[in-house]
Amino acid sequence: MGVTLSYLGVIVLLPVIALVLKGAEIGPARFWAITTAPRTLAALQLTLLAATMATIFNALYGLLMAWVLVRYEFPGKRILDALVDIPFALPTAVAGLALSALFAANGWYGAILEPMGLPVVFTIWGVAIAMSFTSIPFVIRAVQPVLEDLDPQYEQAARTLGAGRFTIFARVIFPAILPAFLVGVTLSFARSLGEFGAVVFIAGNLPMKTEIASLLAVIRLEEYDYNGAAVIALVLLLIALLLLVVSNLLQARALRYKGKTA
Repeated sequence: MGVTLSYLGVIVLLPVIALVLKGAEIGPARFWAITTAPRTLAALQLTLLAATMATIFNALYGLLMAWVLVRYEFPGKRILDALVDIPFALPTAVAGLALSALFAANGWYGAILEPMGLPVVFTIWGVAIAMSFTSIPFVIRAVQPVLEDLDPQYEQAARTLGAGRFTIFARVIFPAILPAFLVGVTLSFARSLGEFGAVVFIAGNLPMKTEIASLLAVIRLEEYDYNGAAVIALVLLLIALLLLVVSNLLQARALRYKGKTA
């Protein structure tokens, strides 16, 4: 216990406390001025919007992928299951380069999308795709083990009572996996907020257009504007903490509901 808490304090809590103290030194007026600067607001808005887009896609596709991996048997299933973890193992910079090559005007996907008037590179769509690629395993790996452990007798009982497939999923299966699903979605959104390597290559990093908040923080560091970098990082940290609190409240509510209906 002592080793675990010491590790947690040195690796996680200490940097967070240092960041909070650095932000507190700036003062409320200066903090607000940096946060509400047009370039900062544009970067935060782009980051939040792209992360939301990526998380919505991850929630839908991740749930579908987890369902397929658990409920169906097909050739190559183990290979597909292993491929899910590639974004965890692949350096994000490599992912960004690969996505940029695919969605560029002369890439495999870009050659199809560009003539249709659907550019991806240097747009918010490219940012969202990069965020989705790096964060989708969180949803799949959170839901998959819960689906595997779900007792089939509840589904069989609902089926004998005349419930259809959609009703069984909505009233029996989804409430059971909802806490794990919320965990995966929350982690996916938080991962998207902090994504850097995969985004910088495909976004183009155009100020006020495709510049994400984490990149702006790095730019402020390169400009020796440590206060500006600290404020941007602290805002992202506060958003992530708020999201985790809301997620925990929703999970607790879902577990209470599950206990009442069990």
